[in-house]
Amino acid sequence: MKRRTALAGRLYARATAAEAKAYGLRERRVDVGDGSLALLEGGPDDAPAVVLLHGYSADRVVWVRFARHLLRDHRVVVPELAGHGASGFTSGAGHSAPEQAARVAALLDGLGIDEAHVAGNSMGGFVAATLAVEHPHRVRSLMLSDAVGVASPEPSEAEVLIREGRNPFLLDSVADFPAFYAMTMARPPFLPGFLRAAVAHDYVARREQLAEIFTDFHGVATLDDRLHEVGAPTLVMWGEQDRLVHPSTAGVWAQGVDGARTVSYPDLGHMPMLEAPARTAADYRAFLARVGRQDQ
Repeated sequence: MKRRTALAGRLYARATAAEAKAYGLRERRVDVGDGSLALLEGGPDDAPAVVLLHGYSADRVVWVRFARHLLRDHRVVVPELAGHGASGFTSGAGHSAPEQAARVAALLDGLGIDEAHVAGNSMGGFVAATLAVEHPHRVRSLMLSDAVGVASPEPSEAEVLIREGRNPFLLDSVADFPAFYAMTMARPPFLPGFLRAAVAHDYVARREQLAEIFTDFHGVATLDDRLHEVGAPTLVMWGEQDRLVHPSTAGVWAQGVDGARTVSYPDLGHMPMLEAPARTAADYRAFLARVGRQDQ
């Protein structure tokens, strides 16, 4: 069983790497001071930069199909945040939004990027917004997709479970995975059962790591009182079927950030960019075009 699971994990890694390569995304690592971040990068080097940040427990894979729609005229960077994916986990390294945002700023330095359009999903949105507050000159525009980092007017299903001491991200058994996976997306892309099982085993194996990361960032250095400091043009993107971060949270971001625009999807869940990559990328490209016209 373990051998079969390990094989499935390797197949999943190879398949996702091959897909990214087919779209024109190449792998590299960049030193960020207290370690290095693995990332995917593609598009013209001299084009406007777009940085796409994944959420808690996820990795760069969740952005790949969205990113392909930006590569023609943007330099696209998809890092794996510290503690996640190939960037690796180090206990005690610190995984709060300010610490992760500082690493993203160091990543931009390492890539020679002065400013970028920064988008983030879930925890990645929290990191992106923190970057916009702490390093405003580095963020040309901001896109927040189903982002944590502010108080939700209504608790999500996940938040109710967390308050009861049952974090749905922390799996004791692969048998817990189907219920958790169903919470993450309303329209998940097809994933064969044996590959889904490999992902489930990975969550179980990372349980203690994920618990530490969660403690580091959840409810820490939240931005409720600092949203007025976000000066970058902002798009709030949300799936109305989100079961992890309640859709009412979109209004907190939109009302707190001056001039923020909102786009929502009645049929999508917590990861719109993975559930409907072409549709959400088209909306994001339209937003970037508006920002570009403002620059002229």
